[in-house]
Amino acid sequence: MTTTTRFAPSPTGALHLGHAYAALFARARGTRFLVRIEDIDRARCKAVYEAAILNDLAWLGLSWEEPVLRQSTRMAAYGAALAKLKAMGLVYPCFCTRTEIAEEIARAESAPQGPDGPLYPGTCRPLSETARNRRLSEGQPYALRLDSAKAAAGAGPLSFQEQGEGQTGCISVDPLCFGDIVLARKDTPSAYHLAVVMDDAFQGVTLVTRGQDLFAATHIQRLLQTLLGLPEPAYAHHKLILDETGKKFSKRDRAVTLQALREQGATPRDIAACLQDSDRAMISRK
Repeated sequence: MTTTTRFAPSPTGALHLGHAYAALFARARGTRFLVRIEDIDRARCKAVYEAAILNDLAWLGLSWEEPVLRQSTRMAAYGAALAKLKAMGLVYPCFCTRTEIAEEIARAESAPQGPDGPLYPGTCRPLSETARNRRLSEGQPYALRLDSAKAAAGAGPLSFQEQGEGQTGCISVDPLCFGDIVLARKDTPSAYHLAVVMDDAFQGVTLVTRGQDLFAATHIQRLLQTLLGLPEPAYAHHKLILDETGKKFSKRDRAVTLQALREQGATPRDIAACLQDSDRAMISRK
């Protein structure tokens, strides 16, 4: 049986040790391995970073099916998915700014919490159609949000199969854990959650591999898959590669980029051994 995995970086900076672990983890678990460039954020994504990413992956000894999929070519598919959710009555425009949302949360005696902090309080959900249309006609900026409670009621009980390095087995889904997530904005045709489920289905991904920091995202993505009639992949969330202080690496950490390590004389075998030997990267920041 073919297992299709993918590595899907955003070209907003250089790959680091954490990315190397994610790519090698995905490759090791897939009989078919894909690379996807998640370049929806056109302001931050750069061609030079994309070229460097592919070069680093090749240096690690990885190969993948061509062509590489780029999210920037998939806008029509995201628009069609959004239209389907709108037709189901599950999407509404939200005109709140980040400041207004923060202020409303601060005024609340006890704001519901999600994996990333306080949840959006649903300020614009009860707006009448007349009020919405008036504000849209005035050209007010807006985001399109999923009515998560209505969506969850329609989807029914959900679960997913976890095969990763922590919790395993059948996991029950909490479709409300992120509240009314943003699906798109006025000037951005798709947000992360919508794009990733559409792309995984389009590419035939059967095992989604990624870091434990994205474990909670699986809940909302399983909901979207069900609403859109998409196949259900299995999941394998892996450990995060940390530095000697216990901090997760980021693209701002120049000392642990694969390019910097390569320039210091590290080989692909050194990188693989480092990542396999410990929960923490043993190459220190210099």
